[in-house]
Amino acid sequence: MAARGSRRLEDLTLPQVKEMIGPSSILLLPIGSVEQHGPHLPLTTDHLIAREAAREVGTRCGEELDLWLLPTLAVSKANEHAWAPGTLWLQATTLLSVVNDIAASAAATGARRLVFLNSHGGNTALLVVACREARLAAGMQTFLLHPFLPPDHGGRSATAPSGELGMGVHGGHDETSLMLHLRPDLVDMTLATRRVPDRLAGNRHVRFGGSVPFGWTSDDFGPEGHIGDPTGATAQEGRELFEGAVEMLCEQLAEIAGFDFGMGLDS
Repeated sequence: MAARGSRRLEDLTLPQVKEMIGPSSILLLPIGSVEQHGPHLPLTTDHLIAREAAREVGTRCGEELDLWLLPTLAVSKANEHAWAPGTLWLQATTLLSVVNDIAASAAATGARRLVFLNSHGGNTALLVVACREARLAAGMQTFLLHPFLPPDHGGRSATAPSGELGMGVHGGHDETSLMLHLRPDLVDMTLATRRVPDRLAGNRHVRFGGSVPFGWTSDDFGPEGHIGDPTGATAQEGRELFEGAVEMLCEQLAEIAGFDFGMGLDS
């Protein structure tokens, strides 16, 4: 039998899947990464944030929304960090194939909605494509959520210091604060240093968060691999960020639960 209160699909038996998963169910796939995050954060940062956000969302609103958690996809499209030993990564075409296969198998449960909960910025553009590809291939309604939308994709943080210049995209203040909240034992603040591409600050368009995306690898901006200013990060800010993210995710999922393509069309 599934553990009491568990919202993890993998904890169900086959008869329970047939009984409990249906058209109203939402399947949530957390997606992270195993990649370098500078000298002060562990490789697990992205997929730990995705996993913990999904777990907390399942606890708070899983039963109400008929939400079921799929196992976290920890290895994804992270070859912008391929230069760093320990990083594990998939080619973009491989990740797209993996996501399509997961969608096809998820559709067999009878659920109609599949949500990707992505905590690795290097996946974001590809997962927008994956939503449509999985929609076509599996017939499910597909959605992309982020616990924290990356700054280079338009995300804005109320806690990020002005010294990051809006470009704390990797291992900076917010991610470090989150890890100080979630797993402080894995963070070494004695190694935290400011690494912000100040020379891009004068650009209106070609910069992180600007109107012109550009290809980059994390060592383009220094040998330590992080981009941001983690030096002022705190566990308290991390707790506030995490609580705010979970609240927003539950709100977003509530809208997803009621979403249908027929909504708003003239009859």
